[in-house]
Amino acid sequence: MKLYEHPLSPYAQKVKIALYEKAIDFEATIPNLFGSDPTFEAASPRREVPCLVDGSLEIFDSTIILEYIEDKFRNAPLLPADPADRARVRMLEELCDTYYEAINWALAEIHFFRRATGTAAEQLSARAGGQIAGLHTRLERDLGSRQWFNGAAFGWGDLSVVPYVAASAGFGFTPPAGSKLAAWVDRVRQRPSVARCLKEAEAAMGAFSQVGSLIDSGSFVREYRDHRLEWMMRSGGKDIVLEGMAKKNIRFSVELS
Repeated sequence: MKLYEHPLSPYAQKVKIALYEKAIDFEATIPNLFGSDPTFEAASPRREVPCLVDGSLEIFDSTIILEYIEDKFRNAPLLPADPADRARVRMLEELCDTYYEAINWALAEIHFFRRATGTAAEQLSARAGGQIAGLHTRLERDLGSRQWFNGAAFGWGDLSVVPYVAASAGFGFTPPAGSKLAAWVDRVRQRPSVARCLKEAEAAMGAFSQVGSLIDSGSFVREYRDHRLEWMMRSGGKDIVLEGMAKKNIRFSVELS
């Protein structure tokens, strides 16, 4: 198996945690994100990571990859047995993949890619922080009295949440001290699959010291689509979108042919 990924992608992190949990051997490959990569682009028509290649089968989209892994490898099941619980953790995944991902992605646009500076950056960061606080309140309710988001054991619900909570913590937005969510963070970080994945992400952070200049030069183009574009437009980042379009250092979904 080959997994096209990037260690900082929360979508790729979800898949890697699942593969680690099931002890599945795979080759992790970072595609060329700064130019053409025909093999990757043929496998992932949206030019997004992750993309899983299993023999002649090419699968894109993290949720579809997780479903494939769960269907093919029945050991160490990640989805709960109860249909209601399966629906609950899938809704958690959807919430994090869309609403939560957009907030962390915007914080990266501000702090790593320097799309905004000064007062504008402060205002956007404060807006993101308020939204994350609301999300943490929601996740606290969703966790309830459970040990894990998945239920009695670690699983799909937990690997769906941890990449996003860990990413926002990197920007200084952590769950409230003493909360059930904070206690869950302490537990989940000790999980070998999670610890390995987060360590790989931390190691990749060193390469981000010059990314702002790459954006300015147009050699690195970030994708604005769906929930990300919505966040910018409703949270005060309209000028960032318009400037990025003018400079051609943002893109939208690939048009297929």
